[in-house]
Amino acid sequence: MSQGETAAVVKADAYGLGADRVAPALAEAGARTFFVAAAEEGVEVRAVLGPGPNICVFSGHMPGDTDLIRDAQLTPMINSIDQMLMHVEALPGHAFGIQLDSGMNRLGMEEAEWSALRDIALAQNPFLVMSHLACADDPDHPMNSYQLNTFRAMTDGIDAPRSLSATGGILLGADYHFDMTRPGVGIYGGMPFVDARPVVRLELPVIQTRDVLPGETVGYSNTWKAETPTRVATLASGYADGIIRAMGDGAYLWAGETRCKVLGRISMDMTAVDVTHVSGAPDSLELLGQHQSVDTAADWAGTIGYEILTSLGHRYDRVYLNA
Repeated sequence: MSQGETAAVVKADAYGLGADRVAPALAEAGARTFFVAAAEEGVEVRAVLGPGPNICVFSGHMPGDTDLIRDAQLTPMINSIDQMLMHVEALPGHAFGIQLDSGMNRLGMEEAEWSALRDIALAQNPFLVMSHLACADDPDHPMNSYQLNTFRAMTDGIDAPRSLSATGGILLGADYHFDMTRPGVGIYGGMPFVDARPVVRLELPVIQTRDVLPGETVGYSNTWKAETPTRVATLASGYADGIIRAMGDGAYLWAGETRCKVLGRISMDMTAVDVTHVSGAPDSLELLGQHQSVDTAADWAGTIGYEILTSLGHRYDRVYLNA
Protein backbone atom coordinates (compact mmCIF):
# COMPACT_ATOMS: atom_id res chain seq x y z
CA MET A 1 0.00 0.00 0.00
CA SER A 2 1.30 3.42 -0.95
CA GLN A 3 1.47 6.12 1.75
CA GLY A 4 1.62 8.98 -0.75
CA GLU A 5 -0.91 10.45 -3.13
CA THR A 6 -2.55 8.17 -5.70
CA ALA A 7 -3.12 9.94 -9.00
CA ALA A 8 -5.25 8.54 -11.84
CA VAL A 9 -4.18 8.12 -15.45
CA VAL A 10 -7.12 8.82 -17.77
CA LYS A 11 -5.32 9.20 -21.11
CA ALA A 12 -6.75 7.72 -24.32
CA ASP A 13 -10.31 8.52 -23.20
CA ALA A 14 -9.72 6.70 -19.89
CA TYR A 15 -8.24 3.70 -21.71
CA GLY A 16 -11.20 3.63 -24.07
CA LEU A 17 -13.86 3.53 -21.36
CA GLY A 18 -14.99 7.17 -21.52
CA ALA A 19 -13.14 9.88 -19.61
CA ASP A 20 -16.34 11.90 -19.28
CA ARG A 21 -17.74 9.18 -16.99
CA VAL A 22 -14.58 7.63 -15.53
CA ALA A 23 -12.76 10.79 -14.44
CA PRO A 24 -15.67 12.14 -12.30
CA ALA A 25 -16.06 8.71 -10.67
CA LEU A 26 -12.37 8.66 -9.78
CA ALA A 27 -12.58 12.22 -8.47
CA GLU A 28 -15.53 11.21 -6.30
CA ALA A 29 -13.40 8.33 -5.00
CA GLY A 30 -10.73 10.81 -3.93
CA ALA A 31 -8.35 11.33 -6.84
CA ARG A 32 -7.08 14.90 -6.98
CA THR A 33 -4.43 14.56 -9.69
CA PHE A 34 -5.05 13.19 -13.19
CA PHE A 35 -2.66 12.43 -16.03
CA VAL A 36 -3.38 12.65 -19.76
CA ALA A 37 -1.16 12.18 -22.80
CA ALA A 38 -1.82 15.45 -24.64
CA ALA A 39 -3.16 18.93 -23.92
CA GLU A 40 -6.29 18.28 -25.99
CA GLU A 41 -7.17 15.40 -23.68
CA GLY A 42 -6.55 17.64 -20.69
CA VAL A 43 -9.05 20.18 -21.97
CA GLU A 44 -11.71 17.47 -22.23
CA VAL A 45 -10.99 16.19 -18.72
CA ARG A 46 -11.07 19.73 -17.30
CA ALA A 47 -14.48 20.25 -18.88
CA VAL A 48 -15.94 17.32 -16.94
CA LEU A 49 -14.02 17.82 -13.67
CA GLY A 50 -14.24 21.60 -13.38
CA PRO A 51 -11.70 23.68 -11.45
CA GLY A 52 -9.71 22.15 -8.62
CA PRO A 53 -8.10 18.84 -9.61
CA ASN A 54 -4.62 18.89 -11.08
CA ILE A 55 -4.45 17.71 -14.68
CA CYS A 56 -0.92 16.83 -15.82
CA VAL A 57 0.11 16.40 -19.45
CA PHE A 58 2.76 13.74 -20.17
CA SER A 59 3.78 15.26 -23.51
CA GLY A 60 4.68 18.53 -21.80
CA HIS A 61 4.39 21.94 -23.44
CA MET A 62 4.18 21.31 -27.18
CA PRO A 63 4.11 24.01 -29.90
CA GLY A 64 0.57 25.30 -30.24
CA ASP A 65 -0.48 24.17 -26.76
CA THR A 66 -0.02 27.44 -24.87
CA ASP A 67 -3.63 28.60 -25.03
CA LEU A 68 -4.94 25.15 -24.08
CA ILE A 69 -2.58 24.88 -21.12
CA ARG A 70 -3.43 28.36 -19.87
CA ASP A 71 -7.19 28.30 -20.40
CA ALA A 72 -7.72 24.78 -18.97
CA GLN A 73 -5.14 25.28 -16.20
CA LEU A 74 -3.15 22.21 -17.20
CA THR A 75 0.22 21.21 -15.76
CA PRO A 76 2.68 20.20 -18.50
CA MET A 77 5.36 17.67 -17.54
CA ILE A 78 8.37 19.37 -19.12
CA ASN A 79 10.52 16.92 -21.10
CA SER A 80 13.41 19.04 -22.37
CA ILE A 81 15.25 22.33 -22.06
CA ASP A 82 13.44 23.53 -25.20
CA GLN A 83 10.06 22.81 -23.59
CA MET A 84 11.18 24.55 -20.41
CA LEU A 85 12.17 27.70 -22.32
CA MET A 86 8.91 27.64 -24.26
CA HIS A 87 6.89 27.29 -21.08
CA VAL A 88 8.50 30.02 -18.99
CA GLU A 89 8.47 32.45 -21.92
CA ALA A 90 4.87 31.80 -22.93
CA LEU A 91 3.33 31.26 -19.48
CA PRO A 92 5.57 32.77 -16.78
CA GLY A 93 4.46 31.65 -13.33
CA HIS A 94 2.21 28.87 -14.67
CA ALA A 95 2.46 25.48 -12.95
CA PHE A 96 4.63 22.77 -14.49
CA GLY A 97 6.23 19.44 -13.65
CA ILE A 98 9.44 17.78 -14.79
CA GLN A 99 9.82 14.39 -16.46
CA LEU A 100 13.22 12.68 -16.28
CA ASP A 101 14.58 9.83 -18.38
CA SER A 102 15.89 7.23 -15.94
CA GLY A 103 16.66 4.68 -18.66
CA MET A 104 13.57 4.06 -20.78
CA ASN A 105 14.71 6.44 -23.53
CA ARG A 106 11.21 7.55 -24.38
CA LEU A 107 10.37 10.89 -22.74
CA GLY A 108 12.12 13.15 -20.28
CA MET A 109 15.42 14.88 -19.66
CA GLU A 110 18.57 12.81 -19.62
CA GLU A 111 21.05 13.26 -16.81
CA ALA A 112 23.24 15.87 -18.52
CA GLU A 113 20.25 17.96 -19.57
CA TRP A 114 18.76 17.75 -16.09
CA SER A 115 22.04 18.76 -14.48
CA ALA A 116 22.15 21.87 -16.63
CA LEU A 117 18.57 22.85 -15.84
CA ARG A 118 18.07 21.44 -12.34
CA ASP A 119 18.74 24.50 -10.19
CA ILE A 120 16.80 26.83 -12.47
CA ALA A 121 13.81 24.48 -12.65
CA LEU A 122 13.71 23.70 -8.93
CA ALA A 123 13.83 27.42 -8.10
CA GLN A 124 10.43 27.73 -9.79
CA ASN A 125 8.83 25.09 -7.53
CA PRO A 126 7.73 22.38 -9.98
CA PHE A 127 4.52 20.58 -9.10
CA LEU A 128 6.18 17.16 -9.51
CA VAL A 129 9.38 15.50 -10.69
CA MET A 130 8.70 12.10 -12.25
CA SER A 131 10.08 9.28 -14.33
CA HIS A 132 8.62 6.06 -15.77
CA LEU A 133 9.65 2.41 -15.37
CA ALA A 134 10.24 0.35 -18.50
CA CYS A 135 9.98 -3.18 -17.06
CA ALA A 136 7.78 -2.93 -13.98
CA ASP A 137 5.53 -5.71 -15.27
CA ASP A 138 8.49 -8.07 -14.68
CA PRO A 139 9.34 -7.72 -10.95
CA ASP A 140 12.67 -9.54 -11.27
CA HIS A 141 13.97 -7.51 -14.21
CA PRO A 142 17.25 -5.74 -13.33
CA MET A 143 16.04 -2.62 -15.15
CA ASN A 144 13.72 -1.87 -12.22
CA SER A 145 16.49 -1.44 -9.66
CA TYR A 146 18.68 0.32 -12.23
CA GLN A 147 15.98 2.93 -12.88
CA LEU A 148 15.23 3.30 -9.18
CA ASN A 149 18.89 4.01 -8.43
CA THR A 150 19.16 6.37 -11.39
CA PHE A 151 16.05 8.29 -10.37
CA ARG A 152 17.32 8.61 -6.83
CA ALA A 153 20.71 9.83 -8.04
CA MET A 154 18.96 12.47 -10.14
CA THR A 155 16.48 13.63 -7.48
CA ASP A 156 17.60 12.83 -3.92
CA GLY A 157 17.71 16.00 -1.87
CA ILE A 158 15.19 18.02 -3.88
CA ASP A 159 12.15 19.57 -2.21
CA ALA A 160 9.69 18.87 -5.04
CA PRO A 161 7.39 15.84 -4.78
CA ARG A 162 8.57 12.80 -6.76
CA SER A 163 6.84 10.02 -8.70
CA LEU A 164 8.27 6.90 -10.36
CA SER A 165 5.60 4.18 -10.36
CA ALA A 166 2.59 3.46 -12.51
CA THR A 167 0.57 0.25 -12.07
CA GLY A 168 3.39 -2.30 -12.13
CA GLY A 169 5.76 -0.19 -10.07
CA ILE A 170 3.26 0.06 -7.23
CA LEU A 171 3.61 -3.69 -6.67
CA LEU A 172 7.41 -3.49 -6.55
CA GLY A 173 7.18 -2.11 -3.03
CA ALA A 174 7.45 1.07 -1.00
CA ASP A 175 10.92 1.96 -2.30
CA TYR A 176 9.31 2.71 -5.66
CA HIS A 177 6.35 4.75 -4.39
CA PHE A 178 7.89 8.11 -3.46
CA ASP A 179 5.32 10.91 -2.99
CA MET A 180 2.86 9.94 -5.73
CA THR A 181 1.93 6.81 -7.67
CA ARG A 182 0.18 6.91 -11.03
CA PRO A 183 -1.91 3.77 -11.63
CA GLY A 184 -3.24 3.45 -15.15
CA VAL A 185 -4.29 0.06 -16.51
CA GLY A 186 -4.66 -1.28 -12.96
CA ILE A 187 -7.61 1.06 -12.47
CA TYR A 188 -9.29 -0.60 -15.43
CA GLY A 189 -8.75 -4.23 -14.43
CA GLY A 190 -5.58 -5.00 -16.40
CA MET A 191 -2.41 -6.84 -15.45
CA PRO A 192 -0.95 -7.11 -12.91
CA PHE A 193 -4.21 -6.39 -11.06
CA VAL A 194 -6.03 -9.11 -13.00
CA ASP A 195 -7.29 -10.77 -9.80
CA ALA A 196 -9.11 -7.60 -8.76
CA ARG A 197 -12.81 -7.10 -9.39
CA PRO A 198 -13.45 -6.82 -13.15
CA VAL A 199 -14.06 -3.25 -14.26
CA VAL A 200 -15.39 -4.02 -17.74
CA ARG A 201 -18.09 -6.44 -18.81
CA LEU A 202 -18.64 -6.84 -22.53
CA GLU A 203 -21.61 -8.74 -23.92
CA LEU A 204 -22.07 -9.22 -27.66
CA PRO A 205 -25.63 -9.57 -29.04
CA VAL A 206 -26.63 -12.58 -31.10
CA ILE A 207 -28.08 -11.72 -34.52
CA GLN A 208 -28.95 -15.23 -35.64
CA THR A 209 -28.35 -18.91 -34.87
CA ARG A 210 -28.24 -21.76 -37.37
CA ASP A 211 -27.53 -25.48 -37.53
CA VAL A 212 -24.43 -26.41 -39.50
CA LEU A 213 -24.04 -29.96 -40.81
CA PRO A 214 -20.81 -32.01 -40.92
CA GLY A 215 -18.71 -30.93 -43.88
CA GLU A 216 -20.16 -27.41 -44.02
CA THR A 217 -17.95 -24.40 -43.36
CA VAL A 218 -18.34 -21.12 -41.49
CA GLY A 219 -16.99 -17.69 -42.39
CA TYR A 220 -14.48 -16.29 -44.85
CA SER A 221 -12.04 -18.60 -46.66
CA ASN A 222 -13.70 -21.74 -45.25
CA THR A 223 -11.18 -21.82 -42.41
CA TRP A 224 -13.52 -23.77 -40.10
CA LYS A 225 -15.33 -26.95 -41.15
CA ALA A 226 -17.88 -28.78 -39.02
CA GLU A 227 -16.97 -32.34 -38.09
CA THR A 228 -20.21 -32.90 -36.15
CA PRO A 229 -23.61 -31.18 -36.17
CA THR A 230 -22.97 -27.72 -34.72
CA ARG A 231 -25.21 -24.90 -33.57
CA VAL A 232 -23.63 -21.59 -34.62
CA ALA A 233 -24.46 -18.11 -33.34
CA THR A 234 -23.55 -15.03 -35.35
CA LEU A 235 -22.70 -12.08 -33.10
CA ALA A 236 -23.09 -8.41 -33.98
CA SER A 237 -19.48 -7.44 -33.35
CA GLY A 238 -16.16 -7.79 -35.15
CA TYR A 239 -12.77 -6.25 -35.62
CA ALA A 240 -14.31 -2.82 -36.27
CA ASP A 241 -15.49 -3.03 -32.66
CA GLY A 242 -12.16 -4.08 -31.18
CA ILE A 243 -12.65 -7.84 -31.44
CA ILE A 244 -9.20 -8.19 -32.90
CA ARG A 245 -9.06 -10.39 -35.97
CA ALA A 246 -5.90 -12.13 -34.74
CA MET A 247 -7.85 -13.65 -31.83
CA GLY A 248 -9.19 -16.16 -34.34
CA ASP A 249 -9.68 -19.76 -33.28
CA GLY A 250 -8.09 -19.22 -29.87
CA ALA A 251 -10.95 -17.08 -28.57
CA TYR A 252 -13.93 -18.05 -26.44
CA LEU A 253 -17.06 -16.38 -25.13
CA TRP A 254 -19.42 -17.43 -22.35
CA ALA A 255 -23.14 -18.12 -22.19
CA GLY A 256 -23.74 -18.27 -18.45
CA GLU A 257 -21.34 -21.01 -17.31
CA THR A 258 -20.92 -22.52 -20.77
CA ARG A 259 -17.70 -21.79 -22.65
CA CYS A 260 -18.28 -21.21 -26.37
CA LYS A 261 -15.56 -21.30 -29.01
CA VAL A 262 -15.13 -18.73 -31.78
CA LEU A 263 -15.37 -20.39 -35.18
CA GLY A 264 -13.42 -19.32 -38.26
CA ARG A 265 -12.29 -15.81 -39.01
CA ILE A 266 -13.55 -12.75 -37.18
CA SER A 267 -15.20 -10.40 -39.68
CA MET A 268 -15.46 -6.62 -39.61
CA ASP A 269 -18.92 -6.60 -38.03
CA MET A 270 -19.63 -10.23 -37.09
CA THR A 271 -18.18 -13.17 -35.18
CA ALA A 272 -19.33 -16.79 -35.33
CA VAL A 273 -19.44 -18.84 -32.12
CA ASP A 274 -20.24 -22.47 -31.30
CA VAL A 275 -23.32 -22.55 -29.04
CA THR A 276 -24.08 -26.26 -29.48
CA HIS A 277 -24.02 -26.91 -25.74
CA VAL A 278 -25.99 -23.83 -24.72
CA SER A 279 -29.57 -24.39 -23.60
CA GLY A 280 -32.02 -22.45 -25.75
CA ALA A 281 -31.11 -19.58 -28.05
CA PRO A 282 -28.90 -17.02 -26.23
CA ASP A 283 -29.57 -13.33 -26.73
CA SER A 284 -25.94 -12.42 -26.07
CA LEU A 285 -22.57 -13.90 -25.14
CA GLU A 286 -19.97 -12.50 -22.76
CA LEU A 287 -16.46 -11.72 -24.01
CA LEU A 288 -15.14 -9.82 -20.95
CA GLY A 289 -16.26 -10.14 -17.34
CA GLN A 290 -16.10 -12.59 -14.45
CA HIS A 291 -14.95 -15.51 -16.61
CA GLN A 292 -12.10 -13.85 -18.51
CA SER A 293 -10.22 -10.57 -18.36
CA VAL A 294 -8.94 -8.12 -20.93
CA ASP A 295 -5.57 -9.82 -20.64
CA THR A 296 -7.05 -13.22 -21.44
CA ALA A 297 -8.51 -11.74 -24.61
CA ALA A 298 -5.21 -10.01 -25.33
CA ASP A 299 -3.30 -13.29 -25.14
CA TRP A 300 -5.44 -14.73 -27.95
CA ALA A 301 -4.40 -11.84 -30.19
CA GLY A 302 -0.76 -11.78 -29.13
CA THR A 303 -1.13 -8.32 -27.63
CA ILE A 304 -1.74 -6.66 -24.25
CA GLY A 305 -4.84 -5.66 -22.32
CA TYR A 306 -4.22 -1.97 -23.04
CA GLU A 307 -4.88 -2.57 -26.74
CA ILE A 308 -8.09 -4.49 -26.05
CA LEU A 309 -9.50 -1.70 -23.89
CA THR A 310 -8.49 1.18 -26.14
CA SER A 311 -9.76 -0.63 -29.25
CA LEU A 312 -13.33 -1.07 -28.06
CA GLY A 313 -15.39 0.83 -30.61
CA HIS A 314 -18.15 3.39 -30.25
CA ARG A 315 -20.92 1.12 -31.55
CA TYR A 316 -21.36 -0.49 -28.15
CA ASP A 317 -24.20 0.56 -25.87
CA ARG A 318 -22.24 1.60 -22.78
CA VAL A 319 -23.85 1.26 -19.37
CA TYR A 320 -22.03 2.68 -16.36
CA LEU A 321 -22.81 1.17 -12.96
CA ASN A 322 -22.01 2.65 -9.56
CA ALA A 323 -19.43 0.78 -7.50
